[in-house]
Parts: sequence; C-alpha cells; structure tokens
Amino acid sequence: MLEDDLRQIMADETARLRAAPDLVDRVIRSSRRRRTVRTRYAAVVAAAAVVGITVPAGLTLASGHTAVPGPAAVMASSDTTGSAVPQPFEPPPLPTPSPTRDFGDLGDGKAFGRVKVGYLPAGLQWSHWSIDSGDAYTTAWNYDGDKHGFYCVQIFVYEGQAVQELDERVRSYRDGSEGEEVTLGDRTGYLVTQNVGEDGGKGTPTFFLTMGSDRMAEIMLSPVFVKDLGTREAVERELKKIAQGLTATGGDPGKTSEAPAADGGDAGTDAEAPAGG
Repeated sequence: MLEDDLRQIMADETARLRAAPDLVDRVIRSSRRRRTVRTRYAAVVAAAAVVGITVPAGLTLASGHTAVPGPAAVMASSDTTGSAVPQPFEPPPLPTPSPTRDFGDLGDGKAFGRVKVGYLPAGLQWSHWSIDSGDAYTTAWNYDGDKHGFYCVQIFVYEGQAVQELDERVRSYRDGSEGEEVTLGDRTGYLVTQNVGEDGGKGTPTFFLTMGSDRMAEIMLSPVFVKDLGTREAVERELKKIAQGLTATGGDPGKTSEAPAADGGDAGTDAEAPAGG
C-alpha cells in the first residue's frame, strides 16, 4: 500500500541522520546562560536602586526579550523586609561666603588704602562703605553719606599685578579710538565714557590715571551726577580736578606728583588737554 511505502522511504532517509554528540550539553549550557544573564541584570538594577544610579532608557537584556524603562534615578534604603524604600533627596548645605574686606571707618573717606583724595566736588560726603581686595580697592561719595544710596564719585585703585588688567582695558579704548589722552603735570591719563547705551543711559564718564609704574586709578562719575553737572565741559573739569588731587600716601610702588590745593585750584591747568567736543 501507498502508506507502507511512504513509511519505509522515510525510515530509510532518517536512518542516516545522527544527533551531534554535544547537542544535549549545548542545550543545557544555553539554558544556564540565559538564566545567568537574567540573574546578573536583576542584581545590577537592584544595586542601582540602592545607590541612586540612573538606569539608561531602553536598556535591554542580552536575550533581547526584556526592556527596562528609564531614566529612573532612585534614592532608597531597605526596610525590615529587605525591600527598597524611596527616600527624599536632600541637597548638601551651601558654603557660607566669606565677608568682604573693607577699610572700616574712614572718617571723611578722603584717605583710603594707600592713596589720598585732595579734591572732591562740593556737597559730597563719604558713602560709608569700601572694598579692600589687596591689590585693588575702592570707595565712593554721594550727597547724603548713605551707604545704600547711589554714588556720585567712585574711585578704584589698582596696584601691582592688578594694573595689568586695567592697562589692557585702557588699551582697548585706545585701539578703538574711544576717548582722549590727557596730561596732568608729570602724570598721564585717559578720558573716556564707558558703558555707553547701557540701561538707556549715556554712559559713565571715566578718567584713568597713571600714578606710577605699578599704580593706576579709575575715577568715575555716575550718570545721575553727570546730569546735575549739566555740561560735558563741567564733567571733564571735575574728573581732571579729582585726578590732579589724588596722591599716594604710603607703600608707593611708583612715582606720583604732589597734589594741588584742596579746592582744586588751577594747578596743572596749562598741561590739561582741551575738553572734547
């Protein structure tokens, strides 16, 4: 019969087939490897939960069957059952900033650091604050002496290494043809308006004064005070008078000239550059 013939043909064909000698061992090893991969991955995820590691999104098992969604950063601890219990994250405390150094009580404020102010416009008082950074220091004056009020005149003094930073700033103004060179007796200066157009204002008139090889001063008039002075000529005149009266009092790193009379006088007037138009 046909069925008997087919069975005989199939028996003859399969009789020549043999299973590989290590087939059973390979199946066992494959099964063990899949279990090991799953066990190791479960251990990694559990460790990540304990120490707060972020598990990347889309991380999959080697077998390609299981995906773990992420990211999922967890801060956790164990309860009595051994289960991970999420804990709220507490950021470390911020460091306490160091207080800013200052010069303390300066009286009228005309002597600060290693310089002395010989002239200030009438009606100004020391604003009762200062900053002392060692090789750079500053203070200011205004109408009422209120340390929280707006300044009218502010002076920065730079010494030693700090002079280089200021000198580079002045050089950038020179390179851009902003401002003008000024000679005051045996000292030189540069007159320029800084921060033009910032906050809708017309800028801050500034006089950079070279007081020696290792000392420079930056003298500024606030835009508010400039309005009170009225004209550009008055602004430049006041800046030059303040610069003329600024002298070193001790620890002089370079040569400085003597200050004129405290009222500003006309000392050095002949050496002044013409006011800019």
